[in-house]
Amino acid sequence: MNRIYCCFPGGKHKALTMSYDDGRTQDRRLVDIFNQNGIKGTFHLNSGLFDRGDRVMPEEIPSLYAGHEVACHTVTHPTIARCPLPEVAQEVLEDRKFLESCTGYPVRGLSYPNGSVSPEIEKLLPACGIRYSRVVGSSDSFALPENPYRWQATCHHNHRLLELGEQFLGLFKKQYLYLMYVWGHSYEFDDRDNWDLMESFCRMMGGKEDIWYCTNIEFMDCMDDYARLQFAADNRFVYNPNARDCWISVNDQAPVCIPSGQNVML
Repeated sequence: MNRIYCCFPGGKHKALTMSYDDGRTQDRRLVDIFNQNGIKGTFHLNSGLFDRGDRVMPEEIPSLYAGHEVACHTVTHPTIARCPLPEVAQEVLEDRKFLESCTGYPVRGLSYPNGSVSPEIEKLLPACGIRYSRVVGSSDSFALPENPYRWQATCHHNHRLLELGEQFLGLFKKQYLYLMYVWGHSYEFDDRDNWDLMESFCRMMGGKEDIWYCTNIEFMDCMDDYARLQFAADNRFVYNPNARDCWISVNDQAPVCIPSGQNVML
């Protein structure tokens, strides 16, 4: 029987994603650093706080975050584990509605404001159209998320960023999939005067042939697409019912692309 491994797009076995909260004006500089190095990020915005003066403006969202992902952070950034569930649902859904009016695509990601979450909120989110949500803290790990509604990043950018980045670059065992996930707030670079940290990290990580650079939702969609692949009982062929191509490794040979809507002999 063929031995099948799933791969990231292009047959890669490593992925890098970034995640930044609050939509502060410092996102403009951060996005520019990402774009210069071919790195993708997810930006979690509060649609009810644009009038504070330290946030990006709604009209610049389409151009500023082009090529990246805009995701929810609730309308007003409450500590939602203390709120009634109907209020939580409104905070998420109204945030989605406003952000979707700016972006023109379904907004399906969330990061918990103040890191606040409960089991009841986790159960609520799928009904609100949310596919994943990030918690706070650092795992110091390159493992894939076991629970996408308690998705913990590898590290905050002020926590061992360059050290972990070097470890990630050195990973070579292709029998595993690895994910490096960095989170934070762009205003923290001004607070600590350490923009050079992110500039150094992105220069070090960008342009690598074995890394897939993705947003949070692109990563989750890739995993969902793979889960929907339909393999023959003896792994001799596979059908891809998805709208996107998928990539697999067969018997440790060169990666194979499974085109969208096609049945492929292996």
